[in-house]
Amino acid sequence: MNSEKNCIEFQIVDSWPKEEIVNLYKSGGWWKDTYNPSRIESLIKGSYAFCIAIEKKSGKAIGMGRIISDGISDAYLQDIVILKKYRKQGIGKKLVKYLIDYCKSKGIIWLLLIAEPNQDSFYKLLGFKKMENYVPMKYRREE
Repeated sequence: MNSEKNCIEFQIVDSWPKEEIVNLYKSGGWWKDTYNPSRIESLIKGSYAFCIAIEKKSGKAIGMGRIISDGISDAYLQDIVILKKYRKQGIGKKLVKYLIDYCKSKGIIWLLLIAEPNQDSFYKLLGFKKMENYVPMKYRREE
């Protein structure tokens, strides 16, 4: 019998049901009640590539990741998340590898991401390393 992880496919999409994307953002802890779900379509279309991990049996999104890029030299992997129920099955690793391969197929080899706390070892296994002498920074607007 096939394991769960063998029943997953990855697909670059131009759109996806916003409820499923919101659910993924909530699973990652990145969704605030003040966010507008109607902006999801623009978020997907504004990404260089938006990848969905799809459970074949249900056709539902169980994971996602996106690439922000100029399409020439640099790319940032962002919003990588797998629903909690499907974690620890290798799906996240396959998703990141899919995104890396997609970038490489377009000639983009300078790939970056900012890992969540305690997730750096996950990304190290996939070939990422800390950039010594560089500091990720975030603009802090007045709140």
